[in-house]
Amino acid sequence: MTDTWKTIADLADRLEDHSTLPREQRILLQLLKIQEEAGEVAEAVIGAMGQNPRKGHSHTWDDVEAEICDVIVTGMVALARMNPDAQAVFARHMDRIASRDLVAEGATRPAASHTAPTADYRAGGNNT
Repeated sequence: MTDTWKTIADLADRLEDHSTLPREQRILLQLLKIQEEAGEVAEAVIGAMGQNPRKGHSHTWDDVEAEICDVIVTGMVALARMNPDAQAVFARHMDRIASRDLVAEGATRPAASHTAPTADYRAGGNNT
């Protein structure tokens, strides 16, 4: 398995080596890249649901998942470009989220199922 944070650091280093812009502009553009990737998620969802009359069913739910992964990676790279200790920053943030949202009166809540949308949902059916 890939060492995620090493890969993120390598990607951040590659981007840093590629650009001659001032640091503040490099970070700003990386932050804007998150929004660009989020737009690609929206495009993929619309395509998976066949809701663009011009394009029809242009994407699959696998495409949506891949685009979500791109958003996550892009955000991680942005954090790494902003702070060389990104892994620790992220770990502290996850600890805060877990203690705020997953622990109630000293007991951990059951973990939610982490499955993809059902076949009906993927086919555009009502899954309620």
